[in-house]
Formats: sequence, C-alpha cells, structure tokens
Amino acid sequence: MGISQLARSIAESPTLRLNEEARLLREKGEPVINLGIGEPKNKAPIAAILQSAAKLSSGDVKYTPTDGTPGLKKAILRYTEENYDRSVAPENVIVSDGAKQCLFNILYTICNPQDEVVVLAPYWVSYPEIIKMCLAVPVIVTPEDGSFHPRFEEVVRMVGSSTKAIILNSPNNPSGAVYSDDFVGQMVEFCERKGIYLILDDIYQKLVFDGLRPKPGTAFTGADAENTRLIIVNGVAKLYGMTGFRIGWTIAPRELVRVMTNVQAQTTSCVSPAMQAAAEGALTGLQNIVESLRLTIQNNRDVLVQELRTFNGVHLQKPQGTFYALVDFRAYSGKSVELCDFLLKKALVVTVPGREFGMEGHLRLSYAGTVKEVQEAVARMKWALDPGSANEIYIGDKKLVRDWM
Repeated sequence: MGISQLARSIAESPTLRLNEEARLLREKGEPVINLGIGEPKNKAPIAAILQSAAKLSSGDVKYTPTDGTPGLKKAILRYTEENYDRSVAPENVIVSDGAKQCLFNILYTICNPQDEVVVLAPYWVSYPEIIKMCLAVPVIVTPEDGSFHPRFEEVVRMVGSSTKAIILNSPNNPSGAVYSDDFVGQMVEFCERKGIYLILDDIYQKLVFDGLRPKPGTAFTGADAENTRLIIVNGVAKLYGMTGFRIGWTIAPRELVRVMTNVQAQTTSCVSPAMQAAAEGALTGLQNIVESLRLTIQNNRDVLVQELRTFNGVHLQKPQGTFYALVDFRAYSGKSVELCDFLLKKALVVTVPGREFGMEGHLRLSYAGTVKEVQEAVARMKWALDPGSANEIYIGDKKLVRDWM
C-alpha cells in the first residue's frame, strides 16, 4: 500500500484511541470510567443552542466567509478587548474548526521545512505531530527540576538560528500548571526582541483555581496588533464545555491571517454557519455558565487531590487550572503505556499515558466528569495497584478479587 513517509511518521492520537476502546467496552455493557478525555459534562449554553437552532430553522445554511461570519468575529473582538485589553480589527481574526486547526494553520503559514518550533514539556500530545506535519522540527524543553514549570533560561538555551516559534500553553494541558506572570513576561519580551513568534494557546484561559488571575501575554508587550510576534489561539470548547462544536479562533497580524485564510480556503473552505452561530450565542449570552463550570471543576480537582492522598506511592503536583492532573506513577511502573493498558483491562478506567506528553511514568487524569466518577476511578486504580488497599472490590455488579500481587 502506497502510504507516504510523512503520513507514516504521524503518531496516532492516544486520547482518541483510548476513547474508542472505552466506547467499545461500554457497548458490551462494561462499567468503564473515562478519565482520558477532556470534556466537561455540562450542557451547552442555552444561548448557543437557541442561536444555532435559529440559524438551522432559517434554512439559510450556506458557505460563509472563509475567515468567519461577521457576527462571530464581532463577538471575538469584544472578547479580546475584555480579556486581553487589546483592540484588534476583524482582519486580525480567523475562525477555524477548533483550536487544533488554528494551530495547524499557524504552523503551516509560518514554518519552512526544517524550521524549529520550541515546545515546553509537559505538552499537549498534538503539538509535535502538527509541527512535523508542517515539515518543521519540534524542539522539546523539559524542566530540569522535575516540576511542570520551565525556567526562562532553559527555554532560551534551546533557541537557535532555526527557531521560528515557541508554543506557550497556560493553563497547561496535561499538567494543570499555570505559568507565572514573570515567566510569561520574560517570554514575550524575548520573542518580541528576537523576532520569534510566540503562540499563546489560551484555550483554558478562564479555567483557573484558587483565586489565580494570570495576566494575558498581551499585558507584556507594547507592540500593536500588526507588529507584535504574539499569536493568540482560543475557542469555545473548554470555556463553555462546547467541545463538539469545533470552533476556535486565531488573533494575529493581518498578513498572517490573510495567508492562513488561503490555507483554510484550500482545506476546509469555511466553518459551519450553524456552529459559528452557536459560538456567537455563547460569547454574547449570559456568562454565568463559565464561572459555574469553573467552580464545578475546581471542586472536582479538590476531590481528586483528596482521594490521591490516600494512594500509596503516587505523587501529584496540584493543578492550578484546566481539568487535568498529571500524576507520577513511577512507584508502580516507569512505562506509562503499559500501565494505562493494565488499568483499562483490570479496573476499567481510561487514563492517558504520560509518555505522549513528554513525561514518561506519569498518567494524565481528567476530572472533567462527576465527583462520583473521580472517587470511583481512584478507588479502582488503588485496588489494582496499591498493595495496601483492600483485596476485593465491586466494579459494577461484579465482585473482583486481586490475584496478581
């Protein structure tokens, strides 16, 4: 079969693979708990549903401008002004099919073959793969102190003449770490001075806990929208729990947006008008859903932390945002893929291997579901791994006995 070398080099998404395995097990009636997917349980905002339904009811569901509908772009401009303290023009905005397409469009637009893009570990699994798809080279920076927060000097050390961009994701998927204002400010100043693009993946921007109020990257630059090296990626998926609507956007200088629009025109043409209407409804409707979701997830985080404290041998750096925790399981196994498969087989719990995030020996646990799911999942994992836990457990209506220790 004639499959290209480039296509063969792109890794399978571990999250989607594990979600598919969980789905098949559920279809067989197995009581699987999925801590793998980053997807809140909330319903989409009613304003989003109503505006999308109105668009569908009109029957006028045709092609839209490639860079987004005027109504949605206007809502994004207001969001940008309110949350970034920056006024930009419609020509600085392009709407795409989710933040993932935003990142592909950006990297395809700015990277030549063999250009380097610096990625901070732990990192979202798709960053290195998207970079490789654009024929560029991912350069990974791993914090030397074992934390999830790199030091400025560690990043600068990996920057060279071929560096085209640095990706900054804070709050961070998979660790939940929030980068300090000092670090973000140093990165912005460095990239503006060196002419390196700083891609700010802000998809979890408002999902922060414990009273944290991190400053946006735009707070650290005096450059205007046309001369900055900052590129902002955001969307409605995590902020409103609207993952299936696939709406993301990019804020960038006009020339970059113009070229990204050409790229998008030759790939997906445009984004669904019904989905754009939903995103516009979410952004312009009542915003109490955002705080409600944030509080729910913070409570879930607190429950997870409490449950893991009774788990012998595991170590957790308390998440400051998102709905993920990157938990150190090296006391049980240094091979995270094998550990994930073991937990799915024995405990019917889906996790994601830390190897895919640049942190081998760790597992990413999503606490975006319910408190009951979090508690039950940790109990099952303890039963499967921790010799100090009870030897028997009920999973669903079946009583299981641990016989592998």
